[in-house]
Amino acid sequence: MLSEFDLIKKYFVRARPVRAALGIGDDCALLAPSPGMQLAISSDMLVEGRHFLPGADPRKLGHKCLAVNLSDLAAMGAKPVAFTLALALPASDERWLEPFAQGLFELADQYDCELIGGDTTKGPLTINITVFGELAPGHALRRAAARPGDDVWISGTLGDARLALAGYWGEQRLSAADQEAAAVRMHEPQPRVALGMALASGEGAVEGATLARAALDISDGLVGDIAHILKASGVGATLDVDALPAGPVLARQPLALRREFTAAGGDDYELCFTAPRAHREAVLEAARRTGTPVTRVGTIDAAPGLRWTDAAGAPLALALAGFDHFSAG
Repeated sequence: MLSEFDLIKKYFVRARPVRAALGIGDDCALLAPSPGMQLAISSDMLVEGRHFLPGADPRKLGHKCLAVNLSDLAAMGAKPVAFTLALALPASDERWLEPFAQGLFELADQYDCELIGGDTTKGPLTINITVFGELAPGHALRRAAARPGDDVWISGTLGDARLALAGYWGEQRLSAADQEAAAVRMHEPQPRVALGMALASGEGAVEGATLARAALDISDGLVGDIAHILKASGVGATLDVDALPAGPVLARQPLALRREFTAAGGDDYELCFTAPRAHREAVLEAARRTGTPVTRVGTIDAAPGLRWTDAAGAPLALALAGFDHFSAG
């Protein structure tokens, strides 16, 4: 059985720090942004049985626990720099630790994001990551920046992660192939870092310093998450529920299920962002340049509230709610 410090040394200490002035081994790491840049910092906790299924594949879990944090950086338009890892483990099981570290560092290396410290202890499986990014002052994509007349955009596709969960829970009957395909989105989300950075740049912008105005990542379902932008910005929105881009497996399901899971599914980790109408071509160019599909799904309104229409523009009364950690079972 590995001790705490042997565990850290074997699975989480890598080569000498590259981005940090001082990494793992002291009471604190030392980290500074590049000259003229600001630090963007976010933290997320994943608890077994709440955020991931008991017995989840450790390699995929290593990927996901960092991906959800990188997604927060993407929503602000920040470039990943470093992260810390706090890990509670029922036991120091090397058969679990090795693939977990593999999945974690495969994604970290993809974004040149360095592990600079953290903590381990014994307890129910809980993973907490704090991630650090950097961006130029005045270029953060904030929730409070949406304006009436802005387009509302979604990156990638929505709903397959929720469909996979429905399959696991027995809410929906899926073929083995469909369950496996949908589960990729649930277990291995892809943070939209390149797109977020492009949206936070001034390239192609004619109104303001950034290409997009407001943004967030979709973690608890679009209907609940976009409400944060609307409240912070003091605006409303009208969205076409049938324009929401369904994942390839969900796209083959009945209309009512497609609408529910694209609008309120959760666990998508796509970006929802607003941008001036004058930036439409520039947004599409940023999407092409970063290899990230985007879909325009609605408009920001001056009147408060969220309104839904169908593909023909007819108003819809949809009773939808996003995930809430303290109201969900």
